[in-house]
Amino acid sequence: MSILQSLAAAFKSGAPRVPLARTYSSPWIFADCGGAKAPFEYQGAVRRAYLDNPVAQRAVRLVAEGIGGAALLATDPLLERLVRATTAGQPLLETLASQLLLHGNAYVQVLKDGAGRPVELFALRPERMTAVIGADGWPEAFAYRVGEQVLTIPLLDADASPNLIHIRSFHPADDHYGAGCLAAADQAIAIHNAAANWNRALLENAARPSGALVYDAGGEAGGLTTEQFDRLRNELAQAFSGETNAGRPMLLEGGLKWQSLSLSPADMDFATLKAAAARDIALAFGVPPMLLGLPGDSTYSNYREANRALWRLTLLPLAGKILAALHEGLATWFDTAAPLAIDLDRVPALAEDRQALWTQVSGADFLTADEKRTMLRLPVNGTTAQKGVENKQ
Repeated sequence: MSILQSLAAAFKSGAPRVPLARTYSSPWIFADCGGAKAPFEYQGAVRRAYLDNPVAQRAVRLVAEGIGGAALLATDPLLERLVRATTAGQPLLETLASQLLLHGNAYVQVLKDGAGRPVELFALRPERMTAVIGADGWPEAFAYRVGEQVLTIPLLDADASPNLIHIRSFHPADDHYGAGCLAAADQAIAIHNAAANWNRALLENAARPSGALVYDAGGEAGGLTTEQFDRLRNELAQAFSGETNAGRPMLLEGGLKWQSLSLSPADMDFATLKAAAARDIALAFGVPPMLLGLPGDSTYSNYREANRALWRLTLLPLAGKILAALHEGLATWFDTAAPLAIDLDRVPALAEDRQALWTQVSGADFLTADEKRTMLRLPVNGTTAQKGVENKQ
């Protein structure tokens, strides 16, 4: 920022900002006082989703890795180097996309050198961030908490350059924090994990209850003694239950007979329940179920159309939000007209769409060469416009 720009920002006048709601509780602890639903807790939800659930992890990685590996349009080399760098060993764009999907908030700390120019962009853990609210409800800084250590990061430096870039998803009921996809998918993830645990338990028990041992005393009164009952129960648990003992023959003593039990088909139909929960998880993260290998989904006729829909409906909007926020936050040092954006011509999933656009633009004889290049998001050469006009004449 130049001296003139700093002075203009310091003496700039305008209408006062509207006050925002001041909240001192974490937006990621929602208590349901009217029922038995447990409060949403982010750390536990992340473990259940990203570490324990294959559908949720694959959905997040599919979106984050797609954004992190996408080619960018030509811009300032230093700006592109900052955005393409790694943060704590992970690609910056991939980390920010994952945080926005899971938490709904992403925080980028701008680390500067002695001259005040950015040298590194570091992605902060969003669950450790808390807004420091001013008297009017607007955030003045953010506190980063790790255990008992607290680091307060002001939004702006002494020269009005940003220290922190906050990217958040829309939250209709919160002025300071965004809403992530994980909160919406938490119930579906819990159902999917519970169905998986149930199916595993059925598999370990030969997909049916073990049955019942019936003691026939032969008309005599009385039954098994306590010692006999405990010995039979231990033998069944050790020698005849579990997947390693499936099919082992059982030798029964006198007076004992085995009564087989089974579950109804409706009780054992957990595959349908798991598939429905998996589709809800994919829906929450914006991934077509076909790309996750889920059965029973025929929204898209083939894999290519589903991949194109993923880019159009999920990856490009999310990447646009992240890149636009980074470009706005770094505009103090990089005053370039070329925005940070994905190069659509280098996205394989959009090759057919781009080819159709090129064909349409090339066939538009009423457009000048510069207008065609602008529509195709290509650099414009100032001399081609005049040549196009001369050709028309």
